[in-house]
Amino acid sequence: MTLISLPYIRHDYKKEINMETVWQRVEKIFSLYERHGQEDYIGEPVSQIEHMSQAAQIAENQGYDEEVILAAFFHDIGHLFALEKNLDNMGGYGVLRHEKIGADFLRAMGFPEKISKLVENHVQAKRYLTFKYPEYLSKLSDASHQTLEYQGGIMSLKEAEDFENDELFELSLKMRNWDEMAKEEKKPLADLDRYKKMAYTLISKV
Repeated sequence: MTLISLPYIRHDYKKEINMETVWQRVEKIFSLYERHGQEDYIGEPVSQIEHMSQAAQIAENQGYDEEVILAAFFHDIGHLFALEKNLDNMGGYGVLRHEKIGADFLRAMGFPEKISKLVENHVQAKRYLTFKYPEYLSKLSDASHQTLEYQGGIMSLKEAEDFENDELFELSLKMRNWDEMAKEEKKPLADLDRYKKMAYTLISKV
């Protein structure tokens, strides 16, 4: 198995999106959910689509704008994209560097950088919280414990200081909190057509 390079993702999809309409890009993105959304969410009691839908609903219920809502909905899209490729995994707990793969995929599709950056940051937020609050580590699910080491482990002091200076730092921590909350069994899915329309609107503005 090989890890696909992130610049390759950008180059590959830039070629395609130059020939696609915005709506075709949106359909391409949501087709990943249609094909792979029912896959188990790496050791948790919900599916991939349930998990990401719940994260988006939490963001919306807390009054955040469409960019943040979509970032929450897309935060694990790297796992779905990687199911169509032969990418390295984290011992059966999802795809290595899924946050970077997902962020690069969204950049290639033409989303605002804020969305891609929040997707990219959600794993760093987990690493930061385990550094800043040792008790947070003990509250992680078994799956989150297992993936932490693959994701770089607990942050160093220097990494934490750098992350605190990120303009999306506070919002990234909220994203991580929603990620943890979005594991409720048998919760109805959100209306995915609404997210499609949000995606269309945001890509059209870029």
